[in-house]
Amino acid sequence: MASTIQALPTEVVYLITAGEVIDCFASVVRELVENSLDAGATRIVVSLWPQQWRIRVADNGCGMNLDDLQQAATAHSTSKIRSSADLWKINSLGFRGEALHSLTTLADLEILSRPMGGKLGWRISYGNGGEVVQVEVTAIAPGTVVTVSHLFGNCSSRRQGLPTAAQQMKAVQATIHQIAMCHPHLTWQIWQNDRQWFTISPAATTGQLLPQILPQVRQGDLQEVKLEIPNPLNSSTDAMNRVSTDSCTDAIHRVSPHSALTLVVGLPDRTHRHRPDWVRVAINGRMVKTPELEQTILSAFHRTLPRDRYPICFLHLAISPDQINWNRNPAKTEIYLNEIIYWQEQITQAINQALSISSSNLKEAVHTTRVSKLLKAAEAKGGYNFHPQNSNENPKNPSSLKAVAQVSNTYIVAEHSGGMWLVEQHIAHERVLYEQLCDDWQLVPVEPPIILYQLSPAQLSQLQRIGLEIETFGEQLWAVRNIPAPLQQRDDCAEAILELSWGGDLQTAQVAVACRSAIRNGTPMNQQEMQTLLDNWQRTRNPRTCPHGRPIYLSLEESALARFFRRNWVIGKSHGI
Repeated sequence: MASTIQALPTEVVYLITAGEVIDCFASVVRELVENSLDAGATRIVVSLWPQQWRIRVADNGCGMNLDDLQQAATAHSTSKIRSSADLWKINSLGFRGEALHSLTTLADLEILSRPMGGKLGWRISYGNGGEVVQVEVTAIAPGTVVTVSHLFGNCSSRRQGLPTAAQQMKAVQATIHQIAMCHPHLTWQIWQNDRQWFTISPAATTGQLLPQILPQVRQGDLQEVKLEIPNPLNSSTDAMNRVSTDSCTDAIHRVSPHSALTLVVGLPDRTHRHRPDWVRVAINGRMVKTPELEQTILSAFHRTLPRDRYPICFLHLAISPDQINWNRNPAKTEIYLNEIIYWQEQITQAINQALSISSSNLKEAVHTTRVSKLLKAAEAKGGYNFHPQNSNENPKNPSSLKAVAQVSNTYIVAEHSGGMWLVEQHIAHERVLYEQLCDDWQLVPVEPPIILYQLSPAQLSQLQRIGLEIETFGEQLWAVRNIPAPLQQRDDCAEAILELSWGGDLQTAQVAVACRSAIRNGTPMNQQEMQTLLDNWQRTRNPRTCPHGRPIYLSLEESALARFFRRNWVIGKSHGI
């Protein structure tokens, strides 16, 4: 019998490989821009002509000489790796050597480039398979310009299967936004059909850049944390101490002796979203899909947001390359990460730090539109020379808030070095009790037992699920022999147990117990009681919101008060002298 297994023709192999790497406009932009970043570019201009199926990416990177240009589009050609060992030392965004070659299979490719310090620039056109078909000297500033024309011109079925031009442009914008967040120092100009589409200005940090991408988010809505973290115990130091001999690569990805974690979170009392679409994870300069780390982020925000709301969170890990296997997906958007439990622990700790309230991250939080508009209307031009006291105080020192008074037996007026806060006493106490219950869920025996009447089988099952001992006490009567410790001194304990019987997991029960046990609004408090509550509240892990997601405090900073009372006025002029 004749063999049915045959080797694929070379042109079919190239088409299959190209289809894995280049499948739409956004993938072309991603591959070309990543090459620009590897070349050390600080300014990138992307031009798109969707109706003509043409893309151009220009950068001010290190450029290429003629020899490199002649090899750039051949199959699996790259300057990033030399041997199999280098697959565990990857510090560049590109390394497979497939992108340019795949583009020659699917489109017309032209590259103009001039190296740094070079006297001449070159323009090269490539034919199918990456062979050079035209070379000429050209005038160009140092850097590289790549033009892709007639994309998928030889694959009409591919064009027909793609989304509409508008949808593809939306995907291009999302791709550029993702890359910009990982590399906030870049200047971006994006053109569509010879008109400027959008720009992104460079920023010192991702947190400062994010409002350009999410205009509805203000700078004050975000908290940014940067941490150096120890490497896992089994992490190799050889890769970390390696210094690349390639000047272009070395300019972009110098290997740090430490792992680093950058975290930008939207503060839960100020901003959140309907969908988990802004839980983003990047590793070593590239946005990736890591369900394990994304779930860790969502879990860290649990019981800080309103129901069915999700956080804004961008996490960027810069870790030793020997911890990562990039060979999971041709687009390198999915990875295998070693020691994932270790990184999950580090991420949780970082989010807890970002959400805490301390002297190092106090921010003005005007939650009501009316107050915000009032302060804005009263604002006068000019600077305010306000310098907070106690700049060297311990960030975790709970005495940073001093109880001053109680308003309507509901709000605690608190003074701190930067202004004044109003803290709602019930939900502040609810947050304290909830975290105590999460840390130490105690069921204590009760005598005599609490008698409940007419419980359904579902209610009985629910009470048993959260650990309560319950037994038949007569016809349609049940005796509860133990209860959560905070309910022990309450007169409405039976009502609380009934509330717990209506469903939910253990955390739902803990929230319900905390809410019922917390001090009620309308309850008078003396100075010491208010101060104790403030101290305990500031020590909680997530002090900005209650377990239901409601904001706990309203802050008026000294600078805002100064603007409102116009304290920068000159006395003589304010009297009309």
